[in-house]
Amino acid sequence: MPLLVGDAVRRLVCESIDRAMSTQQFRLAAFVLMPDHVHLLVYPVTPDPRIDRLLLAIKRPASFRIKRLLQDRQSPLLKQRTIRERPGKSAFRFWQEGGGYDRNLSQVTTTLSAIDYIHMNPVRRGLVPQSRHWKWSSARWYESDGRFVDPDLPTVHGLPWDFFEHVTS
Repeated sequence: MPLLVGDAVRRLVCESIDRAMSTQQFRLAAFVLMPDHVHLLVYPVTPDPRIDRLLLAIKRPASFRIKRLLQDRQSPLLKQRTIRERPGKSAFRFWQEGGGYDRNLSQVTTTLSAIDYIHMNPVRRGLVPQSRHWKWSSARWYESDGRFVDPDLPTVHGLPWDFFEHVTS
């Protein structure tokens, strides 16, 4: 369902991504927010990373803040996204259930292809003619060699090239 269509909602998701990266000890290499899904390429900065905790640290606060935004706006989406978990218990459900799809990347070429795939999502969907035209992505950050920073977007850290040197040697 296309729930990530308004700038306010997208900003809330970006804020949650930014906070979660620091509290869960991950760094953001690339991302894109699409109308109906999110792609993140992250890497840990601790020896025992927990991707499940990172996802929870993104999803829970974003969902809470988005619910509050929908309440303030008296949006019909609030009712549509509230489900009955059991008799007498309802819950607001912004995110699809499950952990999503994740995989580990250890080769430079595979990682660069993943970044290209992430950035090309809005182009393939027909939302923009070129990836740099999609605001809600790290494509412009990469195109500018890290000089372009948008305060609405989460902090992009780029790739840990020293990791690749260690893996491929």
